[in-house]
Amino acid sequence: MEGHDYWQSFLPPGRSPGEAYGNAFPASLADGRRLMLPIRALGDTGSGLASLIINQASFTVMRALADDLAQRLAALKPEIVVGMPTLGLTLAAAVGEALGHARYVPLGNSRKFWYQERLSLPVQSITTPGAGKRLYIDPRMLPLIAGKRIVLVDDVISSGQSIVAGLALLDLCGVRPIAVGAAMLQTDRAADALGAAGWSGPVHTCLKTPMLRRGNDGLWRA
Repeated sequence: MEGHDYWQSFLPPGRSPGEAYGNAFPASLADGRRLMLPIRALGDTGSGLASLIINQASFTVMRALADDLAQRLAALKPEIVVGMPTLGLTLAAAVGEALGHARYVPLGNSRKFWYQERLSLPVQSITTPGAGKRLYIDPRMLPLIAGKRIVLVDDVISSGQSIVAGLALLDLCGVRPIAVGAAMLQTDRAADALGAAGWSGPVHTCLKTPMLRRGNDGLWRA
C-alpha cells in the first residue's frame, strides 16, 4: 500500500494475527473487519509497532471506530467525554456525538493566557517525546466535569504515559473517570503504567495490536 492509502477502508474478515506480515498489520474489530495499519520499526531493535493516525483516516473509518467505542462505553452511561490531545481530540469529539452528547471537554498542550498553571502537568508520549510539553485543562470547563460520569478518550494507548497524565490532571480537578477509551491499544505495555497510577477501572478499545518482531526473512511476526 502507498503511505496515503492506509486507514481509508476496512477489509472483510480474514486471517488472524500470529502469521507473518510485510509492511502492514491487519488489526481487527470485534465483528472481524480488518484495518490495515503500517508497521513502524522501532529503530534498529528488530521490534515494530502497528501505527494508527486517526486524523489521516477516512471519515468512514473514523466514524466506524468512534461508533464502535461509543457502543462499548454506552452501558456505563457516561455524561461527558474528555479528550486527550492531540489526535485523541478527533476521536473524543466523534465518540461524544455518537453517545448523543451536545459537546465534549478537550484537554490541550497549548497554554492560553487565562489557564492556571496549577491545573497542568508535564506529559510525554512515545510518538512525541520532546521535553517541556504540558497538559492543560481550560478552567472554564471545570463545571462541565464536576460530579459527572466521565470517560477519558485518546486515539492510541501505547506506553500509557499520556493517558496516565490525563488521569492525573483530572485528579487535580477532583474527578475520576468511570472508564478510559481508545481506538487502539498498542501492545499491553500500558498496563504497568496504569497500575502504578492506581487505575483499576475498565479500558475499552476498538483494536488491539501486539509488539512485532522482524525475522531474518524481513517479515514481521507477533
